[in-house]
Amino acid sequence: MPTNTDAETAKYGTRAAEQNLGKLYAGQSTLPRLPVPSLEMTLAKYARSLEPLLSADALATSKRVIAEFGQSDQGKELQRRLEERAADPACANWLEEWWNDLSYMGYRDPVIPYVSYHYSFNDDPECTRPNQRAAKIILGALSFRKMVVDGSLEPEKIKDALLCSHSYNFMFNACRIPDKPSDYCRTMSYSHETIVVMRNSQLFLFDFAPRGMQLTMDEIEDVLDRIVHVADSNAAVPVGILTADERDSWTDNRALLRQASPDNVRILDEIESSAFVVSLEKDLPVTREEFSHAIWHGNGRNRWFDKPGQFIITDNSRAGFNGEHSMMDGTPTLRLVEYVLAYKPTADQLQPVSSATRQKGAVPFRKLEFVTPPAVVSAVKKAEAVFDSGIAKQHLKVLNFAAYGKEEIKRLGCSPDAFIQMVIQLAYTRLHKTARPTYESSMTRKFLHGRTETCRSVTNESVAWCRSMANASVPTDERIRLFRQALARHTQLTREAVEGQGVDRHLLGLRMSIRSGEQKPEIFSDPAYEYSSHWYLSTSQISSENFTSYGWSEVSPKGYGIAYNIRKESLLIHITAMRNEYGLNSDHFASFFETAANDVRHMMQQAADRHR
Repeated sequence: MPTNTDAETAKYGTRAAEQNLGKLYAGQSTLPRLPVPSLEMTLAKYARSLEPLLSADALATSKRVIAEFGQSDQGKELQRRLEERAADPACANWLEEWWNDLSYMGYRDPVIPYVSYHYSFNDDPECTRPNQRAAKIILGALSFRKMVVDGSLEPEKIKDALLCSHSYNFMFNACRIPDKPSDYCRTMSYSHETIVVMRNSQLFLFDFAPRGMQLTMDEIEDVLDRIVHVADSNAAVPVGILTADERDSWTDNRALLRQASPDNVRILDEIESSAFVVSLEKDLPVTREEFSHAIWHGNGRNRWFDKPGQFIITDNSRAGFNGEHSMMDGTPTLRLVEYVLAYKPTADQLQPVSSATRQKGAVPFRKLEFVTPPAVVSAVKKAEAVFDSGIAKQHLKVLNFAAYGKEEIKRLGCSPDAFIQMVIQLAYTRLHKTARPTYESSMTRKFLHGRTETCRSVTNESVAWCRSMANASVPTDERIRLFRQALARHTQLTREAVEGQGVDRHLLGLRMSIRSGEQKPEIFSDPAYEYSSHWYLSTSQISSENFTSYGWSEVSPKGYGIAYNIRKESLLIHITAMRNEYGLNSDHFASFFETAANDVRHMMQQAADRHR
C-alpha cells in the first residue's frame, strides 16, 4: 500500500522541485484555476452535439431529458457542489483527482496496448551502432532531466499564455505502482542518479554520474556494450512482462514478488526510483508498421511499462520512446524527445575511452536478478498470454501521405487541424456510411494542473458537408461553403475546449458530484449519454518533422485510434483497430483517408484555380 507521502504525490505531485520553484515552476501560482462552465451553456452545447448523432425520436427524448435536468433542483445542486469544489483553496483543480482515477489509475485493463503511446524516431545518420545511438539519446535525456531537476527549464507557452508545468514532476524518477482499487504514482528523490537498462528480458542498473561526474558518451556506450554481452549470454524469467498484465493481477503479483525475497523488494525500488528505462531490443524493424510495433510494445518481455518514459533502441540502430500516459499527456514528452533528438553532445562528453579502460570495465553496472519461485514463474506465463493475446488483436497501419502537408493546407486558407479532422470524418463516413462519436484531445494546460478536454468533432456542419460530398448534384462552390462552415465550427469547439468550456469534463464533474444514496439524474442514464461519449474515433495530433510514426490503440473495440502528425510537406497517419467481430480494418481506413485527402484538396484547388 502507498504511504501517506505516496498518496499525496498521486493527487498533488508535491515534489520538492515544484515547491522550490525555479523558472519551470515560478509561474504556477499565477495560473488560473480550471473554470466550471455555466450549466445552461454546457447543456445547450451537449444537446447540439447530439443532433448529428441521433434519430429524430431519440433526439427529442434526449433534449427533453436535458431540459428537465437543467431546470431541476438536483441539477442546480450538483452545479453548486461543483462550483464549491472548484472554489476550495486546497483543490488545485476540481477535475484532477476524478480524471486521473477514472481515466488512468482506476483503469484495470493492461496499460499496454490500451494506455501507453509511442514516438518512433527518424533514423540518425550519425549513429551507425545501436549502443552509440542509445548513448547519445541518454545524454540528451540527462541534459533535459538536469533542467527539470534544477528548475532552469523554461516553462512552456502558447503565444503569450503560460502553460502548467505540473506534469514535469512525473517525467523522471517516477513510476506507476499497481494497487487496488486504483494505482498510484510514486515519485522518488532526484538523488537517484541511475538508469535501468533492459536486454533479452533481463534488467541492469548503472549510475550515470559516479563520483559526481556524468559519464561521457563513450563511457555510456561501453557500459551498454558490456550489458548486451552479459544479457545475450544468459536467459532469465521475463519479470518485466508482469507490468503488461491486467492491473489487479499485477497488483497481486507485485506483492508476490516482494514476499518472495528481500532482494526483490530492493530491485523493485531500484527500478521504480531510477531516472528512466532504456530498452535495448534485438528487433530489426524495416517497415513503418514493424517499427511502430517494435517501439510501442516489442515482445513485452523487455520492458517495464509502468515507467513514465522508456527509450527503445533496436539492433539496427532505430529508436523511439514509449510513454505511460497516467500522469503526463503528450505535450511534455514531445518536448522531451524533440530536445533529445536535437541534442549535440559537448566536447567533454565526446572524450573517447581508451581501450585499456574499456578492458577494465571502468564504469560498473549491476544485474538486477529477481528471485522467481514457481508461483512467480506461473504468474509470468499468464501475463505473457494476456500480452500476446492483446497485441495479436491490434491491427496497425501507418500511412505516409506525401501529396501535401501543413504548408499546402495553410495556402488553401484552412486550419491544418480542422482540415485533417474533416478528412477523417469524410473517410469514416464513406467507409461506414454514417457519422459516429469522435473524440479529439484539446489541451487545457493554461489552467493549474490542467490536462485535456474533449472536442466533439462530429457536428451538424461536418455531417452536412460529408453528405454534400456524396451527392454529385451539389456544386463545388456549395461543397466548399459547407466545408468552410464545418472548419469554422470545429475551430470554435476547439477554442472553447482549450478555455475549459467543453462539454464532457463538466458533465463528468456533475456526475461525480452525486452523493452515495442519491438518485442518478435521467440525463446520465439516457442512452445518448453513453453513446455520444463512446469514441468510435479517438484522435489527437502533433506536429513534428522528427518522427516516422506516433500513436496508440483504439479506445473502443468498435472504433479506431487515429494519431496524426501534420508535417510541413506530408501527413503521417497512425491507425489502429481491434481484430474482432466488428470487422474494422486499419488498411481500409488508410485507403479511404488517402482518397478523402486527395478529394478535399482537389475540391479546394478548383476554387483557387478559378480565382486566379
